[in-house]
Amino acid sequence: MKVITINAWGGARHDELIPWIGEVDADIVCVQEVTRTPRGSGWATFSDGERTLPQRLNLFDDISSVLVGYRSHFVAHDAGPVIDREGTRWRQDFGIATWVRDNFPIVGLDARFVHSEFVNHDDWTVEDRPRAALTVTVRDPSSNRIVSVVQLHGLRDPAGKHDTPARADQARRLSVIVEQMHSTSDVVALCGDLNLLPTSDTFQVLVRLGMVDLVGEADTRTSLYRKPIRSASYFLVSRVDAVQHFEVVQQPEVSDHRALLLEL
Repeated sequence: MKVITINAWGGARHDELIPWIGEVDADIVCVQEVTRTPRGSGWATFSDGERTLPQRLNLFDDISSVLVGYRSHFVAHDAGPVIDREGTRWRQDFGIATWVRDNFPIVGLDARFVHSEFVNHDDWTVEDRPRAALTVTVRDPSSNRIVSVVQLHGLRDPAGKHDTPARADQARRLSVIVEQMHSTSDVVALCGDLNLLPTSDTFQVLVRLGMVDLVGEADTRTSLYRKPIRSASYFLVSRVDAVQHFEVVQQPEVSDHRALLLEL
């Protein structure tokens, strides 16, 4: 069973990202910074007062178009305005999505907010953007094990990735999910762009639940990211003995984040 996770940067590297996702041959694909605009396609511009970025109007549909034979699940954190290349203003959903290969029976689904709640912005804000966790629980047909894969795009703080009361509360809410999945699953995996330092108290919370971090201090950023702090994405598992292979994927560079690949 192969699971891959990546923060897709809103699809800014669309021409590299989409062929790679179609070829990576993962059974479960977890993606953060997924955009979705019903009836929209092509390119748009996002701005929150701090950054102005190119992104896809409908990255969810872009990815779904190459993942034929997968079931898709999208959760919106929030929504706000973007402008397409013709100057038209669209209302866009922003969140996370998971694709599951058809031959993996889904035996459980869970989505809930771990920071704040859904917001429909008149204008995008820099601080306090909501965050949700999305869990798919499947039966692995090759081993008959029940595996829960939790993905999360951790809250972003313009001040940095250090521990804060908001991140402590996010960790508490996340621990409730992980503990519940433990009770019904043979293996629990937690992945995504957690926006944390390797020394974060969040990992101590998860360690107490039996989760083991596979990334540590590894560089999970590509050359497209210019800031000095190189920690962002993580992969944790409840059973290290179930891990056949783990890799921080360095090539190709399909985002400013590196993908993480786990084989169970």
